[in-house]
Amino acid sequence: MGDKILVVEDAPRVVRLVTEILEAIGYQVVAACNGESAIDVMALEQPDLVLLDILLGEGLDGYEVCRRIREFSDVPVIMLTAKAQDSDILQGFDAGADDYLIKPFNAKELVARVRAVLRRTKRPSDGVAAVLLCGDLEIDFARHSVKVRGQPVSLTRTEYELLRQLALNANRVMEHEKLLTEVWGPEYRNDVDYLRAYIRYLRSKLEADPSNPRYIVTLHGVGYMLACPENRGTAHE
Repeated sequence: MGDKILVVEDAPRVVRLVTEILEAIGYQVVAACNGESAIDVMALEQPDLVLLDILLGEGLDGYEVCRRIREFSDVPVIMLTAKAQDSDILQGFDAGADDYLIKPFNAKELVARVRAVLRRTKRPSDGVAAVLLCGDLEIDFARHSVKVRGQPVSLTRTEYELLRQLALNANRVMEHEKLLTEVWGPEYRNDVDYLRAYIRYLRSKLEADPSNPRYIVTLHGVGYMLACPENRGTAHE
């Protein structure tokens, strides 16, 4: 049997559609129609991925469900939203989501996102005990941990993978397409707006002044670079 996916959605029509699409390509699907039942089903079924609608009617909304899931699980979460504004997307990232999919979506988009998230979250660890010190920023590749000024920074898997790619290429520009392909997969290689949203949120966690970044710098029209003028440690795997 394929990976198990929990669909949290209060619209039965959408649940039926998503279930048909995913089961047709070999995934198992379980569903919950509200936030409270989603937590119970999550604990009982232990899915490999959660598709989580933000607006769930009465009770817990998707943001709160995601936060509660993060209290006991690091299962990847894709938020389903009819809201395309950056503030809504960033709120999802803040709650612990790994990705988002804007409604209405088609079958191809849904399958591509599910496959890409499962692929990158199952990427094996290489176990290299390398630490990069970049000013006040410390990246421990072995422990998948990040500190700023000695304080731990909580990152989602996707945020960490984005930072890792930049760190492995410290002081070298990574083009948009290269970053998107390495972190999210080739399906995302042209989605520059998507990358910008993640960069913006990553800066909010790492930079003292996100509007004037010290570490993650932009080369307009080209890509991004992790600037480490006093680079110490190793940044290779």
